[in-house]
Amino acid sequence: MRHQSGTEGDLAILVEGVTKSFGQVHALRGIDLAVPRGTVLGILGPNGAGKTTLVRVLTTLLRPGGGRALVEGHDVVREAAAVRRRIGLAGQSAAIQEELTGRENLQIVGRLYHLGRAKSRQRAAELLDQFDLTDAADRPAKTYSGGMQRRLDLAASLVASPSVLFLDEPTTGLDPRSRLGMWQVIRELVAAGTTLLLTTQYLDEADELANEIVVIDRGRVIAAGTAEQLKDRVGGDVLEFVVPDPARLSAAVAAVAELGHSAVQSDEETGKVSVPVGDRGSQSLVEAVRRLDAAGVNTDQMALRRPSLDDVFLSLTGHIAEDEQPAQRSGVGRGRGTRSKRGTR
Repeated sequence: MRHQSGTEGDLAILVEGVTKSFGQVHALRGIDLAVPRGTVLGILGPNGAGKTTLVRVLTTLLRPGGGRALVEGHDVVREAAAVRRRIGLAGQSAAIQEELTGRENLQIVGRLYHLGRAKSRQRAAELLDQFDLTDAADRPAKTYSGGMQRRLDLAASLVASPSVLFLDEPTTGLDPRSRLGMWQVIRELVAAGTTLLLTTQYLDEADELANEIVVIDRGRVIAAGTAEQLKDRVGGDVLEFVVPDPARLSAAVAAVAELGHSAVQSDEETGKVSVPVGDRGSQSLVEAVRRLDAAGVNTDQMALRRPSLDDVFLSLTGHIAEDEQPAQRSGVGRGRGTRSKRGTR
């Protein structure tokens, strides 16, 4: 499935039928993508879905098992060196030398790209300023906060002014303030004309940053579109509440089952109940309160919220975003899992 049309000359990234296996583990099962220049594609999926494997193929770090992938018109297998000259990559963990200063880290990257000593110093100074790291430029990177290290890592990926940038879960592990700061940096890069492929586990992050979103599950593209289109497929708002008494959880699910557009989700451990209610949010909330009261069920923390990653996956696949897949246990991909829940109708 290609989420956008366009001739090869218009595309920064073209992926056709790409596969990759690790022994018996099929990490990619025929991925198709087409990313026009100057746009942002968000790759959304849980741990082990194949996001990091796809990024590694596109950045020439892994050889695909089959299919074809072009970056700026260059084949990632036959023209790997040409691809590397045109891309930047920031992975899930900051790939910096902690014993060196921020300035030294960036200058070394410049020298590796053969920019020359003077040009490397110039780019380092420019990027330190752009990423608000000038005051810490001459401190060892090991003294930086997590957010500062992530910004330095992103700055390092931009030393050679790449036309295509790959960001693999760039905000994983960041506190909310650092996450918002990273979003702003990414927006500025896109405004300057960079083509961006962003992988994430977070629907809100893809919503904020991406022109288009592709959802990957178990190595396949299962949906593509804008954030609003994906949310529409989920069915709108979700009503959530907590049942303090575990013995009353089944009664609560039964009371609100008819309000849901799809299966009501309940978690026996936390007592949380989630009801997809579409565009009848406020009306459904009032009706849920009435039904639960009639059933004699006490609840806490009742609220409406927008769809989450779990909701998207439940709607598209019949299951939620799962914990680690076999591909991740084989060393393909890193990140945090999402605790599973039980679906009840």
